[in-house]
Amino acid sequence: QGRLVESGGGSVQAGGTLRLSCVASQYSNCMGWFRQAPGKEREGVAAIHRGDGNTVYADSVKGRFTISQDNGLNTVYLRMDSLKPEDTGMYYCAADLGCSAPTLTAGWYNTWGQGTQVTVSS
Repeated sequence: QGRLVESGGGSVQAGGTLRLSCVASQYSNCMGWFRQAPGKEREGVAAIHRGDGNTVYADSVKGRFTISQDNGLNTVYLRMDSLKPEDTGMYYCAADLGCSAPTLTAGWYNTWGQGTQVTVSS
């Protein structure tokens, strides 16, 4: 099983920008970003199929977040613009080794990172 290492979290004011990075130790067909706020369930934010580049986003982040990849570095990014206080939470990177299409369903992912904290103040 591979290993995922996230970085890039931090504290910003509303309207600010952060870029998260996830470095994978092995290739997986799909990678996604999930987040969990205190007292809430983990939710899918964005995912990408690394072969064809197809992406999927949660409605709450469409137009503000962008998932991208650098295959040479085996890294997936999540650029987060126009951040809102409700974006606050622990952000996790996840990998699905053999997926055929990107999904925001956590149960399909078999490898998870340790998470990076994002805090947005108003």
